[in-house]
Amino acid sequence: MKKSPLYTRTGDAGTTSLVGGQRIAKNSPRVSAYGTLDELNAMIGLVQAHTTDLDDFVNSTLLTINRTLFSIGAYLATPSTTLPSDNSDPQSQPAPISPDLLTDLEHQIDLLDSSIPPLKLFVLPGGSVGAAHAHVARTVCRRAERDILTLADTGAYVHPIVLTYVNRLSDYLFALARYINHFTGTPELTWRP
Repeated sequence: MKKSPLYTRTGDAGTTSLVGGQRIAKNSPRVSAYGTLDELNAMIGLVQAHTTDLDDFVNSTLLTINRTLFSIGAYLATPSTTLPSDNSDPQSQPAPISPDLLTDLEHQIDLLDSSIPPLKLFVLPGGSVGAAHAHVARTVCRRAERDILTLADTGAYVHPIVLTYVNRLSDYLFALARYINHFTGTPELTWRP
């Protein structure tokens, strides 16, 4: 029987390859950052699996988010994302994603938020299965943001649009969780101290 290409045995000692072939530790800040994005992307897939009855614009947005997170993960897995050695402005480097994706995400937040009752109290995570998964995705998104900041603290250059997009994505996931509960008629649980 032919060996499957799914396993290479090259990572058995705790290292992995970046784009371009450079090997680094699997617990490095760079791998943690794009690994958490991968986890978030899987969570988005789980939200999709539990919300197939939602509007087409929600499902289309979730698919766009999947693709965008994959692009950002590939960007973070590329070791050339370091500060330029000269004194040029780091923001002059090309953005890893189109700014239109950020604008579209903000538009989707506005659409969701205008479709649900105004927020008056803190919302506890939960409700319907789809909403609960969206809340978990939101918390993974916040962890991804922290991991990307940790990577940036090592001196790696992270284009500002990456952090802005991931920050806005957590807002989208919160609005989506509320929208899913509203759409399914599931009451929101609120926090009362």
